[in-house]
Amino acid sequence: MIDPVLLTVLLAAATFSTRYLGVVLGQYLPASGPWTRALNALPGCLIVSLVAVLLIGGGPDEWVGAAVALGIALATRSLPLTMIAGIAVVWALRTYF
Repeated sequence: MIDPVLLTVLLAAATFSTRYLGVVLGQYLPASGPWTRALNALPGCLIVSLVAVLLIGGGPDEWVGAAVALGIALATRSLPLTMIAGIAVVWALRTYF
C-alpha cells in the first residue's frame, strides 16, 4: 500500500505539471482564428453538457431548478447568480417537498 503522504505529493506534482504545461503550451496558440473561438466557447460547452446530463437523469426537481436558472440567466446575465439560484431551488425542493 502506498504511503498517504507520498500519494498526496505525487498527486500534487501531477496537478501542478498539468496546469503548468497548459500555461506553457497555451502561449503557442494563436491569438485569433478558429482555435481561439473554440477555446473561448469551451467553458460554456462544458457547463451545458454537465447540465444536460443532470437533466437527462434527473426528475422534476432538477427540471424546475433548470427552468428557474434559465429565467435568472436571461434576466441577469450573471453566471454566479444563475448557478446559486438553480442549486438553491433544487436543494429547497429536495429538502422541503
